[in-house]
This record gives sequence, C-alpha cells and structure tokens, in this order.
Amino acid sequence: MAMAAAVYLNTTAKNWQYEDTSADQADATPSDGSSRALAFHKCQPLYSATPLYSLSSLAKDLGVGYVLLKDESSRFGLPSFKILGASWGVYRAVEEHLKQVGALEATDALRSLSGLGAQAKKWGLKLSTATAGNWGRAVASMAKNLGIPALVYVPSHMPETTRNLIRGEEAEVMPVNGSYDDAVEVAKHAAGTEGHLLVMDISWEGYTQVPEWVVEGYQTMLDESDAQALAVTGGKRVTHAVIPVGCGLIAQAVTQHYKSSVRQRHGSPAATVIAVEPTTAACLRRSLEEGKMTSVATGSSIMSGMNCGTLSTISWPVLKSGVNVSVVVSEAESHAAVQELDGLGVQAGPCGAATLASLKRVCALERGAIGIDETSVIILYCTEGARDYQIQPGPGPMGI
Repeated sequence: MAMAAAVYLNTTAKNWQYEDTSADQADATPSDGSSRALAFHKCQPLYSATPLYSLSSLAKDLGVGYVLLKDESSRFGLPSFKILGASWGVYRAVEEHLKQVGALEATDALRSLSGLGAQAKKWGLKLSTATAGNWGRAVASMAKNLGIPALVYVPSHMPETTRNLIRGEEAEVMPVNGSYDDAVEVAKHAAGTEGHLLVMDISWEGYTQVPEWVVEGYQTMLDESDAQALAVTGGKRVTHAVIPVGCGLIAQAVTQHYKSSVRQRHGSPAATVIAVEPTTAACLRRSLEEGKMTSVATGSSIMSGMNCGTLSTISWPVLKSGVNVSVVVSEAESHAAVQELDGLGVQAGPCGAATLASLKRVCALERGAIGIDETSVIILYCTEGARDYQIQPGPGPMGI
C-alpha cells in the first residue's frame, strides 16, 4: 500500500448523525440497554473507572490542544476493554437462554452472577466462542465467574503465550487450522452441539443479538471518558476520537456515541471519528473503497486483536456512514508507538498503541482536511495493555 493511500477520507460521513431510537429523547442519556450495562458493571466487585491521561508533551509536538488517552490496560483484572462487552454480552446471553428453557422468570432486575451461574450449571450450559486473543480470555473469565465451562476456538498462528493466558481462565483452547475467520466458522458449527451457547463479538446474518449487547457493554468506557475529558480540559469537548476497528463492534460503539443526535441536541457537537486497522487486515478500508462490506485475507500481525478480515454486519452500516477517516498502519508504526507510549509512562499493547500511530500519520498527511489544529481535543482509545509479541515483517513501505 502506498503511503499516501494509508489515510482514506470518507467525505460522506461529514454530516451524518446516529439516531438512537432507544435513547430518551428528553435527556442525553444512553439507551436503556447501555444504562443497564453500566449499572451491571458498577455492581461488580472489581469495577473502577479506567484512567484517562493528558499527554501534554505529545500535544505540543503535534500542535494540538490536547491529546487524551483512555487507558484500558487493566479492566476488571484483565488487560483489555473486551471484558466490558464480554461481561454484559455473556450475562445477557446466559440469562435469555435460561429464560427460554424455563429456568428463570422474566424480570428487569439485575441478577447476581452467582445465582445466574448456579442455574446455568444446573442446565449443563457451556460457552463457545472464537477469538484473536483478548475476547476469548474475557469470555473465559466470565465463564469462570459463572462456574461453567468455556470452549475457545483460536487461529493456528496464535502464540502459545496468548493461548496460555486463555487457559489461565480455566477455558479449553481449541486450535483451528487457519485464520481468525476460520476459527469463527468452526465455532459457529460447534455451537450447534447441545448445551453450547455461542457468545461472539462479531455478527452475521441471523446472529445479531449478542453482538448488540456487546456494543451496549462498551458504552461504559464512553460514559467514563466523557466525564474524564471534561474534567481534564476544563469543559472542552472532544473534537476527534481515534479507535481500533477489528471486527467493528468497538468502532461502532465509539462512532454511535460521538455522532449521536441526542448528544448533539444537548450541546455536544459531533466529533471526527478516526478508525485504525493493520495492513494485514484492513477490511473496513477495503469496504469503504468498494462501497460494500468486503472481506480480506489476513496475515500474521503483532496487532492480533485487530487481525480480523470481516466486519460485523451490524457495524458496517454505522461505520460506512459515520467514520470520517480510515487509517492503515504497519507493524513498524505500531511497535514504534508502543515504545513512544512507554516513554510517556503508558503501558500499551500494539492494538492500543496503533491509535497513536494513526494519529501521527493523519497529522502528517491530512490535518487540515479533518480540522486538526491548535484547539483540537483528541482522544485515543488505548484498548489493550502491554503484552509479549514478536515483530513480524509487514506489507507496505513501513513494514520491518
């Protein structure tokens, strides 16, 4: 990929608004599902808001007002934001399954994990999922909290260190000969086995409800960062939000949030959304260029959590309409960003650091086109903590 093509401007997204029909139109509050997810997270023993840092030296170097970083390196004892979506998605999926089999009465009240887990165990329920890394570990952690088994299907190129982290949550790791997308296909078929409940953070035709709950779960991170950003900047609003893509659900949550018509009616102007992908798995970029959801073949990447070749079907319409900028970064750029953040006191993994790499690329090439100047308030969603990885040769001029 030529360097100039590494930044793609999606001009059709400039005036798009997300209409959240489930939100209270009289108040700028999240939808009922997102509100329940926040209440659920807050009642968990390990809940605390993750920190937001103001990287003043970086802001000065880039010539902007603020560079803020939402640090998801420790969330419920795990090194990634994924547990927010996994915890709410698993909770709702297990609850709804048990309602359908007559094991639970319908209620809007939040149930305890211990009580829900006892019923799930009684009915012999197992969780099944596929993962590129952090999602599978998060689902396994929830299964452990519920006291039920989990089967986690992983691509063959996943490092043994990552597999062992998933095993450390008492899950059974099931290697699949192929890519993440191949692992998803195997997990789909395995979920037809009696007692296996599929919980995925990607949607496809006929499978949308659990991914929608996952998106609701990610709203907790956004509610936290809204309050934190206002406090750090003295009341200034975020103007640009930078987020990794992967299969699309976290990017969907961020895009919906910053393009929400309800927020705009209550004094929060829309922010420019910048989405970042690795050169090995730029499925959003390809889809934007083609004008339709398009899969790509993937290769090995240090940005393993973003190494997804197919977007979630519920995410594509939102990303197509609402993402302003698509940036593709190389292995070398992500690794350099990991090191730069380490020097600033932030322990980030390659996926989280990719947001910094993409911001630097945009500032170098397209800052004027997307309104980045000395007044900009830019937030980076650093979605994973530091982890071991091996540098891989990557495609493009910036590959190592």
